[in-house]
Amino acid sequence: MNSVEQASHPEHPSAEVVVEVEGCRTADAHAVFSALRTAFRSDRAPDDVPQEMAGPGATVWTSTVDVSERGTEPEPRRLTAPVTVSLQGGYWAVDQLCAGLRPAFVVTVLGTAAGDQEKEVELRLETLRRPVTRGA
Repeated sequence: MNSVEQASHPEHPSAEVVVEVEGCRTADAHAVFSALRTAFRSDRAPDDVPQEMAGPGATVWTSTVDVSERGTEPEPRRLTAPVTVSLQGGYWAVDQLCAGLRPAFVVTVLGTAAGDQEKEVELRLETLRRPVTRGA
């Protein structure tokens, strides 16, 4: 592929983000992966519900998400407790994924580690607070 083809190619060259969810209930991990699958392409099927693994240590669930094409905006998702999510990928791709999570959760950046081509971001996701409407 020459540089003209690359420049006109609709997909961003580093559109994949590795997502890790740990230290939460399986229902919360499923809510996160469901929101991601709604907003983007994911390697997790809709019926792929995270399962708790027996044994010592925390269970870590992973997914690879392709952010080159936006799906539909995810609905707000309820979590039983705040969820910590780690993202690793190219700068553009990680930023797209964070933006895709905002309609579904309160997204707080806990920390970042920047590299030459990629960055890692740790997020805390919480249930969106609904505004109280008067007279309802």
